[in-house]
Amino acid sequence: MTKKKLTLLHSNDMHGDFLPSEENGVKKGGLAYLAGYIRNARKTDENVVYAIAGDMFRGSVIDSEYLGLSTIDLINLLEPDVASLGNHEVDYGVAHLLFLEKCARFPLITANLYVTLNNTRLFQPYLNVEIDGMRILFIGILTEEVIASTKSEKVIGSFIDVDEAAKEIGVICDNYRTSKTAMTVLLTHIGIEEDRKLAERLNPDWGVDLIIGGHSHTAMDAPEVVNGIPIVQAAWGTGQIGRFDIVYDTWKKRITEMNWSCVPINAETCQPDPVTEELLEMYRTKTDVKYRRLVSRLARKLTHPARTQETELGNLYADILQDESSFDLMIMGSGSIRKTEFGPLVEYQDMVENTPYDDQLWMLEVTGDQLRRMVTYVMRDEAWEGHTEFYQFSQGMRIVWRKSTHTLEEFRFHGEDITADQRITIALQNYHYNSFEEFFNVPLDEVTANRKPRVVATSVNNIIEEYLATHPGLDAHVEGRIVILD
Repeated sequence: MTKKKLTLLHSNDMHGDFLPSEENGVKKGGLAYLAGYIRNARKTDENVVYAIAGDMFRGSVIDSEYLGLSTIDLINLLEPDVASLGNHEVDYGVAHLLFLEKCARFPLITANLYVTLNNTRLFQPYLNVEIDGMRILFIGILTEEVIASTKSEKVIGSFIDVDEAAKEIGVICDNYRTSKTAMTVLLTHIGIEEDRKLAERLNPDWGVDLIIGGHSHTAMDAPEVVNGIPIVQAAWGTGQIGRFDIVYDTWKKRITEMNWSCVPINAETCQPDPVTEELLEMYRTKTDVKYRRLVSRLARKLTHPARTQETELGNLYADILQDESSFDLMIMGSGSIRKTEFGPLVEYQDMVENTPYDDQLWMLEVTGDQLRRMVTYVMRDEAWEGHTEFYQFSQGMRIVWRKSTHTLEEFRFHGEDITADQRITIALQNYHYNSFEEFFNVPLDEVTANRKPRVVATSVNNIIEEYLATHPGLDAHVEGRIVILD
């Protein structure tokens, strides 16, 4: 028999989405249901391989309370065959990640994270998975944003350019792809737009068959094919799983059939795995003692449906941080807000999970011209793919952007046009300050020449918690601070 079946399952950007939610009376997502689907597939389907394309960490107090150790413990129960690193895997520090790797009962790979002093890779760059006589070569590629999280660790570096990443893939394929390799799969965490660029740069002779990506949280109905290579993602969280059903001809040594779908994970498609449920309950019980306390009550449920638009929750948080502050304008990273819905009852757990990346606030002074250039860069075409940084603005800002002409049709602050030489003090979270030039395309030296930046708050969450606790009944609305035309 020359034809063999292979089922390739994949997840990305789980972000601590461990507990199920309920939609129309049906339980949806959660690690126990995901584990149940994977276990059932391994029982009923032929040659099942499960891969994870980065960002298992962050988004849950179960994760943050144990600095990712609980996440590794839980993911171990899924028994992935391979996982690549995402940018949030380094959130607790590279040294801690190397400790977590020792706790993982599954291989972690990435080709382009290395020690700069001697070019030593920190992780295995590839993995060969053998199943039913087929060898699958997985190669891990990490997002350039890892640099922002490792700036303080000067000995750590990464190939951050797509061209360099493509060359690295070529090196691995030339050295480790052999006649025994049935297929080659890239497990990337660089976002859908960068995946497209990467696919274009891959030499067909390297034999890359698939790109399974992450980072941009892209929901897809079908693979996107670039340079003959299918690219897929499975949105984010545990509410779905990507699935390839593949037929491989061992005589012709090629894939003859390939079908992909994004399967919903819910009570109708699978049963929860009891072992995973038990471990989750153990961690949840411990964290509930610390985190299940009421902080405030909002006027109603507020939403943050997408990071590339003005949102109710984005306005609330930006306004809280700017209120009675020493700066004029809060520019808050949309991706810092992790929940799509918040309130009306706000428990401490909800607050911490909503803004898990608690950090400092930096105050900078910018000219109107610099702010215009910053906003123009944020609004570039790649923003609408969801993998670049986007921002929420505090009260008084008015931005009208036309996509078709790439122009700011309105750029006002408190009802007045922002002039080129106007001075405005802004605040940024530490992560965005450290990556200022990358995220805004304006030299930081140019801005610091206006006034020396300084830290004006040491904890975003301290400010949020105190404000919510002392201002019950808060409300917020989308009011035209950011308007996108076309």
